Amino acid sequence: MTTHFAHAYEKGIDSQPRKTSVVASLVRDRYVADAVVILENTPRRAAKAVRKAIESANANLLNNSKVSIDPKTVRIARIFVTSGTRMRRYVPASRGRALPYEKISSNIFVEVAGEEKVKAAPAKEAEKKEKK
Repeated sequence: MTTHFAHAYEKGIDSQPRKTSVVASLVRDRYVADAVVILENTPRRAAKAVRKAIESANANLLNNSKVSIDPKTVRIARIFVTSGTRMRRYVPASRGRALPYEKISSNIFVEVAGEEKVKAAPAKEAEKKEKK
């Protein structure tokens, strides 16, 4: 059995990387099915974006690989959050001033790994029956 990899990259998530990486660390090194259940019950705003990235990587692995992958063996190999683009905004202050602040976004990278399905053995048994 060989291991196959696929990844997904979600860009421009409207959440700070510090807050998003807390959610990503909840599901690091887990199976995809377990990670989705954990994220559905996590009451943080970034959980929806992380779940979307994981499900996208899972779909990429199951649909785009040349061989058939066993969905039960798909696990999260790597997941990390980096800072995305920063939008500069201004908030009004006293005496006609404008104070700058930045809206920070996040980028989420997810890589999943899955094992190839084991070929069925009944074909060999059918050949043995034909020989008898």
